[in-house]
Amino acid sequence: MNKIYYLSTCDTCKRILKELDLPEGVDLQDIKKNPISESELDFLKNTIGSYEKLFNKRSQLYKQRNLKDQNLTENDYRNLILEHYTFLIRPVIIIDNQVFVGNSPKVILEVKNKLQSLHNQ
Repeated sequence: MNKIYYLSTCDTCKRILKELDLPEGVDLQDIKKNPISESELDFLKNTIGSYEKLFNKRSQLYKQRNLKDQNLTENDYRNLILEHYTFLIRPVIIIDNQVFVGNSPKVILEVKNKLQSLHNQ
């Protein structure tokens, strides 16, 4: 599976998508227009190990709701991500069923290396 969950209004997501040499057939899912489904979210969690790793703690809603001061459970993280698209960290990139989460330089380099290895096959 090759898929990217992103936000079309996010400048960081736009920059990263331009940076990547994506193969044909990558499914781009704008999470604002087409929110992540329960099954998609559960697949990601099962692949990387937790909902918290998929949770965007820099979201404005996270700050507005004072969620930092709460002791959130895995179920809380799951429900919040399903409730509002801004709680999903972005981008989430799936290449050959390998999941890459976030926009750190390290993660983007890992994605580029994975894509390069696919081009070399």
